[in-house]
Amino acid sequence: MIHYWHNKKNIIGRIYIPKYYDPSITDELQSMKGTHDLLSVQQLVDDEVISFGTGHEIGKLAYGTGDIPFVRTSDISNWEIKSAPKQGVSEKIYNEYAASQDVQVGDILLVRDGTYLIGTNCIITALDKKILYQSHILKIRVNDKEQIDPYLLFLALNTDIVQRQIRSVQFTADTIDTIGNRYLQFTIPIPKNTKKRQLIANQTQTLLHNRDQGKAFIKQSPVLMEEVLSTNTVVPITNYLSKNWEDVLSELKQEAVTAEFGHFETFWQSSVKINERIYLPKYYDPEITEELNNLGKTCTCVSIGELVESGILQCATGDEIGKMVYGTGSIPFIRTSDFSNWEIKHDPKQGVSEKIYNEYAASQDVQVGDILLVRDGTYLVGTSCIITENDSKILYCGGLYKIRVLDNSVISPWLLLGLLNSYIVKRQIRTKQFTRDVIDTIGKRLTEVFFPIPKSKSVQKQISEQVKKIVLSRIRARQSITRLAIELMSKKS
Repeated sequence: MIHYWHNKKNIIGRIYIPKYYDPSITDELQSMKGTHDLLSVQQLVDDEVISFGTGHEIGKLAYGTGDIPFVRTSDISNWEIKSAPKQGVSEKIYNEYAASQDVQVGDILLVRDGTYLIGTNCIITALDKKILYQSHILKIRVNDKEQIDPYLLFLALNTDIVQRQIRSVQFTADTIDTIGNRYLQFTIPIPKNTKKRQLIANQTQTLLHNRDQGKAFIKQSPVLMEEVLSTNTVVPITNYLSKNWEDVLSELKQEAVTAEFGHFETFWQSSVKINERIYLPKYYDPEITEELNNLGKTCTCVSIGELVESGILQCATGDEIGKMVYGTGSIPFIRTSDFSNWEIKHDPKQGVSEKIYNEYAASQDVQVGDILLVRDGTYLVGTSCIITENDSKILYCGGLYKIRVLDNSVISPWLLLGLLNSYIVKRQIRTKQFTRDVIDTIGKRLTEVFFPIPKSKSVQKQISEQVKKIVLSRIRARQSITRLAIELMSKKS
């Protein structure tokens, strides 16, 4: 949309924002009438086919009281809830709100408030049904599955035409953007062909379940990696993978990010062991030293600094390219919040032009197999993902480390990713974290973190293979969902 005429008689509610009346959206919807039913969200609500609910603001004093996820807008990414949401609440807090929120498998959570995150959504699975969610999120429930399948509605919400409608009605309320109650104005195109609808709905459900199985492994990986490293065998992983889905769900460890911070209370530290005038107790967490000593029996414990000095690893940081170039193109500029669950978001917040990319591409030199790790960002510090062929053409910000394996005979990128997501490494990163100005960071202390590399080459290989399999299968499923969203809007019957 560049410009158009709009009759003043058609102005709605004194809304004078041009994008609100974007004629290209209306034209495209009209062009679909022959092949799609154009469902009004308002009518679906009036007919009680679907219903909407919102969450609660439970207050910061409830944060960190337990491990039941309190899902916020930034906890939804790539059509799923992060495996370790930022905040967790106690059973008591959960019971206060659980009945009124009434989250069920098949419900859809959609971000209503939050500028770039508006329209982001996920569908609740058995893996995440025990949650609370905040008031900036809408809960959509399909009451009549004969009229519309929840998975079909989920997929439709992620089509270009519906996402454009979401953006067109977005407005600023106080200090935050929102769609308010304008979601009732949306039109949802659904294919008239019932066989096509059912086939796409079934395929979407299968693909989401495949991603869910991988996410369960990611969620459990800190525990599994601890067991593998201490026993020098992959039996814990093979035992986990042999379980049926119901057993996985019943035994899954539910934790928020705060689990990475450890739980020591008091200890003595000799003044002669104080390092560079650092007086933060967590920095010297004795439990970590003890665990690394114990792991020395089955692993070679070596610091990142030593691996860099010996030419096995290479670490670099990105660039702050300036907000003026945001939105100049579609090449992703990856920031600290643009990846979760070991993969980059399919819809990063910011994109840059080919010109801007060419200015920085050579110096950043992003390659397949590189690992991005959050250096700055409080709860996000230590979050990591691996670059695959699907996302190697990117730029990344200065708040990220790029870690490259130069010698695969010592450690592979996939093993490195697995180790970065073990408790012993995550907790070390948290102990090195400190506040600089207004943001937390690990700074250059990343070099002080020790990797427990299994002494057994067979164990190394099997960890690498399993991590690689999980990541790539989840990405393939994500790409298939994207293709299905395009197919859903196809005008071919």
